[in-house]
Amino acid sequence: MNAQQFSVIGCQHAHIGIFISEMLALGYTCAGIYEEENHRLARGFSDKFGIPLAANKESLLGDTVAVVGCASINEDKIEVIELCESRGKHVMLDKPAVTSRRGLERLQDLIGRGRIQIGMLLTERFHPAIYTLKQTIDQGVLGELVSIGMRKPHRLDVPMRPSWFFSKRQSGGILIDLLVHDFDLLRWLTGKEIVKLEGMVGKTVLPEYPTFYNTASLQVLMEGGIATQLYADWHTPDRSWTWGDGRIFVTGTEGFVELRLSGDPLIREDALMIQITHQEPVASAKLMQPPRTITEDFIRRIQGYESILTHGDLLKTTEATIDADEQVHYFTHLEGKVQS
Repeated sequence: MNAQQFSVIGCQHAHIGIFISEMLALGYTCAGIYEEENHRLARGFSDKFGIPLAANKESLLGDTVAVVGCASINEDKIEVIELCESRGKHVMLDKPAVTSRRGLERLQDLIGRGRIQIGMLLTERFHPAIYTLKQTIDQGVLGELVSIGMRKPHRLDVPMRPSWFFSKRQSGGILIDLLVHDFDLLRWLTGKEIVKLEGMVGKTVLPEYPTFYNTASLQVLMEGGIATQLYADWHTPDRSWTWGDGRIFVTGTEGFVELRLSGDPLIREDALMIQITHQEPVASAKLMQPPRTITEDFIRRIQGYESILTHGDLLKTTEATIDADEQVHYFTHLEGKVQS
C-alpha cells in the first residue's frame, strides 16, 4: 500500500485504542478521529496519541488513507463498512461486525465482492496464553480433544455505559457482543465446525432496560464429538482485580489445561496456563508470544500474505453468533415471575 495513513470513523468503545496504538507502532500516522456522540472517548484518544478530531467522515477517506478503524454503535458498523467499500478503504472493526441476520447478509455480500479487506478485533487469538494453548493442542500434547469450557464474566458499571449498550437491537446483546470471541476460539482451537448448539440467555436485572439480558449459557457440539460450554455474564464485582476473570478449560485424552487469563490475585495478576498430562505433573507453562499483533496480521492480509485471521474466519464466526442468537431460549425472571 502506498498510502501511509489510517483514520477512525466511530469511537464508541475503547477497544479501538488497540488498533490505533498498533497502527502507530507500524509507522502509520492517523488522519483523524470522527465520532458523533462519544466525544469524551474520542477526545481521550486525541489527547493520548496527538490525533486531530475530524468534523466529518469525508475528510477521513482521502487518497492518503489506506485503512479505516471503526468502533461505531454495533448496529451501525455495516453502514461504515459499506461507505469504506465505496471509497476503496480497508476496514478494521471492533467486535461484533453486525447484530442481525440482515446485517450478516450485507456483510456476506460485501466480502463476496472482494473489493476491500475487512478485519475484526478478535484479539484473543493473539493473547499469549491462548496462543500457547493453540500450539499445545496442535502439538498433540493433550491428545484428542474431549471438551472445552469458556467463562467470560464482565463488569457492568451501569453509569459508564451509553444508552445504546442496553438496547439489544443496537448492541446485539450479550451473546453476540461477548461470545463472538468464544465462537472464534472454538473453531480455531479445534479446527472443527459447529454441529449443534442449545442454550439460554437470561434477564434477572435492570427492568428499566427491557431488552438488556445479563447471562448467557450455551452447550455447543463440535465436529468430532467435542463437547463445549460457553458462559458469559455482566456480574464481575466492582472490587474485582480485573474487568473480567476469563478462564478456559480444555480436556484431552492425554491431559488438561486451565487458562486464567487475568491471573489469580492470590498468586499473580499475569495470565496463567496450568497444565497436567499423564506424563508430566501439574505445572505453570511458559507462555509464547504470537508472531505478530492482530493489526499487523491484518496489514499482512491486505498486502496479500498469509494471515492468522481470514475473511472466512470472520464470516463463519459472525454467522455462528447470529445462528446461536436465533436458536437459544431467551427468558426473563423479574419480580418472581419467569417469562419466555
